[in-house]
Amino acid sequence: MSGGGVGPAGAVGEGPETRNAAPVALCDDHRMVTGPRAFLARWTTVTPVIAVVLLAFTWGRPLPGAIVGLLTIVLAASVLAAVHHAEVVAHRVGEPFGSLVLAIAVTVIEVALIVTLMADGGDKSATLARDTVFAAVMITCNGVVGLSLLVASLRHGIAVFNPEGTGAALATVATLATLSLVLPTFTTSAPGPEFSTVQLTFAALSSLVLYGLFIATLTVRHRDYFLPITRQGEVITAEEHAHAPSSRTALISLGMLGLALIGVVGLAKGVSPTIEDGVAAAGLHHAVVGVIIALLVLLPETIAAVRSARRDRVQTSLNLALGSAMASIGLTIPAVALASVWLSGPLVLGLSSIHMVLLALTVVVASLTVVPGRATPLQGGVHLVLFAAYLELAVNP
Repeated sequence: MSGGGVGPAGAVGEGPETRNAAPVALCDDHRMVTGPRAFLARWTTVTPVIAVVLLAFTWGRPLPGAIVGLLTIVLAASVLAAVHHAEVVAHRVGEPFGSLVLAIAVTVIEVALIVTLMADGGDKSATLARDTVFAAVMITCNGVVGLSLLVASLRHGIAVFNPEGTGAALATVATLATLSLVLPTFTTSAPGPEFSTVQLTFAALSSLVLYGLFIATLTVRHRDYFLPITRQGEVITAEEHAHAPSSRTALISLGMLGLALIGVVGLAKGVSPTIEDGVAAAGLHHAVVGVIIALLVLLPETIAAVRSARRDRVQTSLNLALGSAMASIGLTIPAVALASVWLSGPLVLGLSSIHMVLLALTVVVASLTVVPGRATPLQGGVHLVLFAAYLELAVNP
């Protein structure tokens, strides 16, 4: 693989490797566009504001069915708005920074939601952090990865990506997951699948250190390892776009992205009682609620990853998937460790034997997928079957 230097963010690439990329038309100023693009600019700006306003009026209150239906519609619109604004920011700063912005933004808001729910207390909050983090790992490493590989390979014949950067990200996810979710099941310093205070502190610090090292590798020292590549293995350092957004437009989109993600996570929490009632009425296990909420929260990243895969930018899809899994562990564990100082009740982090088997199988299969740097529909299908197995076991444990 030929490395090459990293060009300036927003540079226009005219090489042969970008001719097949579907151009993403972004405007330098929303006021300068007309027609469908002007409508897109307006509704993606208004929707996050509406979502936050609805969230402020409905938070913590019992909701009738009509309001739940309205929140669901606004939630779906907020997801699409978040994807749009993430693409604007990504186009301005370039990859892999764009993927990083979306992954961190979603995870920070998700962590805040977890800590808030844990503060409410109750027996179910003891496993909330574990269930949410593990759901995020399964959704991203199997669901998002599998779907991206399948879409790219069916559309372009074969999915190509950089095994060096993807392998480094996968190794970090596997280490974080094992240290934080597997070891508590086997430690003896505290009763049950829990860490002692010293062990929890070590897990939190290790998570921060590893995530910090990954960010440094991704953005500073080896950025080219995480850039899309051509069929010949050459790094694509620029994308073909009609216009690059201005700094002002990018900053506005960054703010709108934050509002949209707050709306997505908050409204997902708002509709969760209705989801819980539906799950209970169907006689399903309560863990299904966590899976549904995690699917809603990770929907913006899933859509962004699939759209990148359709454009034959599989590396961007993998950056989103593995970066989200890593951020979920690397930020959630330190946050709940800090929150446990003032929160009462146990903090159960250890996985069950079934989930440990799924995690081990996911790591093995993902390693075999990453090593060649190329994937066919078979690899995508294998990951999706693993994701389906996780969902089936959540419904019928």
